Amino acid sequence: MKGYEPVMSFGEEVARGDAHEVRGDEREAVAFLEPLARSGKALELAIGTGRIALPLAVRGIQVDGIDLSPAMVERLRAKPGGDRLHVTIGDFADVPVEDSYRLVFVLWNSLFNLLTQAEQVRCFENVALHLTDDGSFVVEAYVPTYLYRLRDDQNVGAEAIEVDSVRLDVLRHDPATQRIEESHVSLSREGVRLVPVVQRYAWPSELDLMARTAGLRLKERWADWERRPFDSGSNAHVSVFGR
Repeated sequence: MKGYEPVMSFGEEVARGDAHEVRGDEREAVAFLEPLARSGKALELAIGTGRIALPLAVRGIQVDGIDLSPAMVERLRAKPGGDRLHVTIGDFADVPVEDSYRLVFVLWNSLFNLLTQAEQVRCFENVALHLTDDGSFVVEAYVPTYLYRLRDDQNVGAEAIEVDSVRLDVLRHDPATQRIEESHVSLSREGVRLVPVVQRYAWPSELDLMARTAGLRLKERWADWERRPFDSGSNAHVSVFGR
């Protein structure tokens, strides 16, 4: 996507909507992550507006965060308890913090917002530098099988149809680069709004190799936060890496 920069996907309008967005799995995610921190410190990569970090902090976990979007962090700050979290604005591939953590996590496909394999590998390597010897690195992401079912490697879908507005998802897939270029298009009486998204996805097996490159290994892999078994039919995975 010519001229694309990742921060374009997380501007003020997106942050305003994300501040109120829930997926319905927040309680399960927090219950999964809390014992991995074991009352120690946690670091969320791409913390966003604090959908998981804030309820995890309520459980007594010290949660720090990294995010490239000032708009998202501003929304986080406006939430109860958000001003007590230490958040670094920057590229989470670099893990630009000084502390060590028992838990580092990146959720909701955010790892794929790093647009090259090299950046994703660098992220694993830098996480390993900040992970305690008994710590865990948790990655939640989709399994890209569905992309290989697209006709002509592209798709247009209706996300919502209302009386006065329509939201479309327009997607193009390049299997050679493991890359998707996507735009969420809103059409209404107020005009047209475009939210571009570009991702470089990785298969679970590739993530395992990235981990080994960084001196980590796969400890657990589940289909969801409720620890349903991961198999060839799973659409997503929650993977736990450690030393």
